[in-house]
Amino acid sequence: MTKEGKLIIFSAPSGAGKTTIVHHLLSKMNELEFSISATTRPARGEEKDGTDYYFITKEDFLHRIAKKEFVEFEEVYSGTFYGTLRTEIERIWAKGKTVIFDIDVEGGLHLKRKYGNQALAIFVQPPSLEVLIERLTGRGTDSSEKLKERFAKAEKELNYAPKFDIILKNYELSTACADAEKLVKDFIVK
Repeated sequence: MTKEGKLIIFSAPSGAGKTTIVHHLLSKMNELEFSISATTRPARGEEKDGTDYYFITKEDFLHRIAKKEFVEFEEVYSGTFYGTLRTEIERIWAKGKTVIFDIDVEGGLHLKRKYGNQALAIFVQPPSLEVLIERLTGRGTDSSEKLKERFAKAEKELNYAPKFDIILKNYELSTACADAEKLVKDFIVK
């Protein structure tokens, strides 16, 4: 049995900057290791299987759900599943590291409920819904139909912020990264 460790959960609506903050922390803190999520969506751009995500078929994902291999999973967008494999957390803890997540809001809250005080759940708050919409539109990676779906989801997710341990305001990226570093270091040592 793997010795249990700690988890750092970063959640936010798509476009709030959580991925950028998580990458910053990973570059600064060797005690962290990224939890790679499994997904049924296709890879985008330069994404690599086993590095950015475990890209699996919907059939395989559903089979793994039935075998209770996920600690959490969501059908985030219609027909597109994301989840965290139990073996992924155990793999990182076995190395003596703290698991860090870049995960959607509902998945983040599910992990926090499951792991309680072992987990620090941080909600990355964008300056406004308007800024979020500008960021998502500016990416140029989604169709207008997919963007509408993301905007509706983001609006709903902003209401979940108070359910997290901490709300990290990402109004200015370098400040948000510095604040995140302090929060994570304080949690790991306590």
